Amino acid sequence: MSYEKPFNGLKVLDLSQGFAGPYCAELLAQYGADVTKVEPPEGDWGRGLGLVYGDQSTISMTANRGKKSIVLNLKNDGGRAVAQDLAARCDVFIEGFRPGVCARFGLSYDDLRRINPRVIYLSISGFGQEGPYAREAATDTVLQAFSGLMSINHGNDDIPHRVGHYVVDCVTALYAYQALSSALYARRDEAEGRLIDCSLMAAAAALQTSKIADYHLEGGPPAENNAPAGGYGTQDGFIAVTLVKEEQYKQLCLALGQPALADDPRYLDFASRAAHMDSLGPAVQEIMLQHTTAEWTARFKEAGVLCHAVADYGDWLADPHVVATKAFQMMAQPGMPSVPLAQIPGTAPIDPGDPGQQAPALGQHSRQVLTELGYDDTKVEALAAGGAVRFGPEN
Repeated sequence: MSYEKPFNGLKVLDLSQGFAGPYCAELLAQYGADVTKVEPPEGDWGRGLGLVYGDQSTISMTANRGKKSIVLNLKNDGGRAVAQDLAARCDVFIEGFRPGVCARFGLSYDDLRRINPRVIYLSISGFGQEGPYAREAATDTVLQAFSGLMSINHGNDDIPHRVGHYVVDCVTALYAYQALSSALYARRDEAEGRLIDCSLMAAAAALQTSKIADYHLEGGPPAENNAPAGGYGTQDGFIAVTLVKEEQYKQLCLALGQPALADDPRYLDFASRAAHMDSLGPAVQEIMLQHTTAEWTARFKEAGVLCHAVADYGDWLADPHVVATKAFQMMAQPGMPSVPLAQIPGTAPIDPGDPGQQAPALGQHSRQVLTELGYDDTKVEALAAGGAVRFGPEN
């Protein structure tokens, strides 16, 4: 055990698919855990999401690095028996099915606690294990809409937009990792494990706690906290401007060459500016269109205004600060061109050529996992012949 690999020796069984559950398990792997990923014969559906190379997508690659993959058919008696054997020996069990599915496989928390009393059991679902919506299908976009996140993300077209990334999945993975880490720390003094129910619904709400509180107190959609912060078009692009103190509004007005805006009674403080963004926003936008992004950036920085050009991913990868701080590394992944991999905050830098850091091919470790369970060649081949297990490359 070390600061770099505090979970060294921890055995994790990951039955989740997509991004939220797999990324949580991948974080455990990055901190040293031995993570075995159980996939159905067709593979984790995340393997086919987005840009795909062979049996790997960028989604599955970033969410499954450092794991071992075994293909088990849980609709098969033999496949379920193998999964139950693995579950009996793990420290952490992660599943992402709808409520009730794991019970059909003999892999519910109650099933596991009888054979593995100290297991930490994490269930990740759309709406949680109980309630009217518990068995409804849910995705990141569904929860962005359900949670209110889209309602506060209006574009210039005044239409609610989804954030263009799996932000709810990501934050669910982080909250789940936090809960697992805390439970593992507490388990040192506990005789039994515990069930952790972590839903996308709860995570999306936790992410927006202050906005939900604002809505309640204001009796409706919350006003902007720091108007006229936001993104504005320039002659050649876009720039984001923000304020955190009242005096910064005056600095902004001076940089815009419009000192009169600072003295306008409609715009005297954050609250009044938020109430009059229908006039202030267009006024600022009209001025912004008079110069380029670079010119505004120079003006604003000289005036002490917080701002930055709206960059794309290519801009980020080429940024000298990003390069100097080694914020990403080019990762080698079999069957896929070398890809930039952002450094996970708080983790030690990885060796991008280390095969142990790569995401596994479908069923790549099926035989290895079965051998580690103590199954002899005869039993392994019988399981394969009966359709319980499938082998991938290197088997």
